Amino acid sequence: MAKTKVHTRYKTKDGIPVPGVTTITGQLDKPALVYWAWDLGTKGIDYKKYTDDKAEIGTLAHDMVICHLTGKEPNLSDYSQNQIDKAENALISYFAWEKGKDIEVIFAEKPLVSEEWKYGGQPDILALVDGIITLLDLKTGKAIYPEMVYQLSAYDRLIAECEKETISEHMILRIGRDETEGFDVKPFTGKQVETAWKVFKNLLDIYHLRKEIAA
Repeated sequence: MAKTKVHTRYKTKDGIPVPGVTTITGQLDKPALVYWAWDLGTKGIDYKKYTDDKAEIGTLAHDMVICHLTGKEPNLSDYSQNQIDKAENALISYFAWEKGKDIEVIFAEKPLVSEEWKYGGQPDILALVDGIITLLDLKTGKAIYPEMVYQLSAYDRLIAECEKETISEHMILRIGRDETEGFDVKPFTGKQVETAWKVFKNLLDIYHLRKEIAA
C-alpha cells in the first residue's frame, strides 16, 4: 500500500455519499491536541509535518500487520527508511501481543456501509482470537484514549448489519512506534460499546445538522 492511498469514499446501494466513521468522530473537541501543537512549536517543530510523518508511519504499520495476517507483502517504495523502521517497531509490538494466540482472520480492512444509519467505515480486523469472535482496532499513537471506543461501537454496528456477525470481544490494541513503547490492550465490555454507540449516534446527528446549516 502506498502512502498516497486515496481516502475511502462511502456510498449507499443507491449511490448516495455518506460520511465515514472517522469523519463523524472527528467532530469531537480534543483540547489536549492544542497544547501538544503549542509544545511542538516551542521546540521549533512544524506540527503539520510532524503529524503527517506520524500518520504515514501509522498507515504503513497498519499495512504491515494486515499483510502479515493475510499473507501479502507490504509496499515500502513510497516510505523513508526512518518511517519503515518505526513501522517495523510497531509490527514487532504486534508480534509480542499475538505471541501464543491462535488468530484466524475473518476479514481485514473491509469497507462497509450502513444502509440503515447512512455511514461507512473500514474496521481493521475481525478475527477469531483463540476461538472468540473479536473486533480489533489498531492504534499507533502514544496512548489509548476513551473516545476511541466510539469508533469501535460504529464498527460493531456495521459488522452486525453488513456481515451478520455478533462480536464477543471488542478491543483496541496500541502498538508502539518506538522500540521502548511495546503494546497496550484495552478491552471494552458489551455495555460500554452499547453506551458508546449512543454517543456515536448523537455525533452522526450533529454531523447532518451541521451539513444542513452549511447548505
